[in-house]
Amino acid sequence: MTAKFDLIVVGGGILGTFHAYHALKRGLKVALLERNSVPQGATVRNFGQVVPSGMDLTWQNYGRESLAIYNELHAQADLTIRKNGSVYIASNDEEIQLIEELYEINRNNDYESVLLSKNDCIKKFDGLRSDYCKGGLFFPQELSVDSADMIVKLHKLLQEKLGLQIFSNTTIIETGENGQNCSAISADGAEFTASKIIICGGHEFKTLYPKVFDDSDLEVSKLQMLQTKPQGIYSLPGNILTGLSIRRYESFSECASFEKIKASEDPKSFEKKYGVHILFKQTLDGSIILGDSHEYADAKNADDLGYDLNMEIDEFMIHEAKKIIDLPTYEIQRRWFGIYSQCKTKDIFEHNPSPNIYIITGIGGKGMTGSGGFSKFNIDKIYA
Repeated sequence: MTAKFDLIVVGGGILGTFHAYHALKRGLKVALLERNSVPQGATVRNFGQVVPSGMDLTWQNYGRESLAIYNELHAQADLTIRKNGSVYIASNDEEIQLIEELYEINRNNDYESVLLSKNDCIKKFDGLRSDYCKGGLFFPQELSVDSADMIVKLHKLLQEKLGLQIFSNTTIIETGENGQNCSAISADGAEFTASKIIICGGHEFKTLYPKVFDDSDLEVSKLQMLQTKPQGIYSLPGNILTGLSIRRYESFSECASFEKIKASEDPKSFEKKYGVHILFKQTLDGSIILGDSHEYADAKNADDLGYDLNMEIDEFMIHEAKKIIDLPTYEIQRRWFGIYSQCKTKDIFEHNPSPNIYIITGIGGKGMTGSGGFSKFNIDKIYA
């Protein structure tokens, strides 16, 4: 390589891509280095829900900015984005209390939400079981995407419209700074130079700075998900989040009743042991994605989580899902797990191994929702 860039971003997932996007918007010359032909990690192994409603206030603000960014980009090219909203379905009086409290919080924050009665929910969501649903809270601005298709289309859009240079199948094995330039060297000997480097890929972080990685407070979460066969003419609009989501998501922890309600839960339950909450999202081919679960390990011990699917978790999720929505078919065509990293003590991991090299990773389950807004804030901070 002889070209010099203003910025190199290592890691072509959603967090790295949005850092590249906001740098490009500043008129910078940007290279995005991705170790696979297309991203293979957490960016493509998730539900594809853009749900600021589930986040605490700081990250909800990033998520709301992300909504605007997604809509702006989707106006330029079809990124599989559907603005069909998110709904939290309450299954008992405690969950009704929590969604009512969150409704008031969001009204004070000027974030649109709509309380739905039981009948409203039954009419709106075909197949929703009346013996489960007691009411709902709907967020009409929120989005669904098909993650694996979306990231490829987003890369193409940024190449064609903003001049992003993407180097796929490029594994970076060394980075450094000599006082004038930063360099990134790939496994095949290519050298990329730039004024600054941002490392967003967890694998690259572990390879490039193993001591920093091992000493970090990063942990990884393994999430199991399933996908049904296509549901024919059946339509399930939006992101469907349920009672266990209400009891889990950060936004609800800001509700006055949350701690008391959580304290009454059975700590030995199966859903507690494996961090299960039940989500539904229909994909473009009509199939439904179901999930998910959460098993944790320190990032340096990620292999302890294993590479197998726990079928007991899958069967539990299917069993619980059937209590919530009567789908035309629960026949499963695909099962998988995703891994994401997050910090135990901070919202995201940030470290400077040298003045112009930045490690930004560990965004956890907030990536699809929060990356757009957070990356704008972070690029503005780096280039202030």
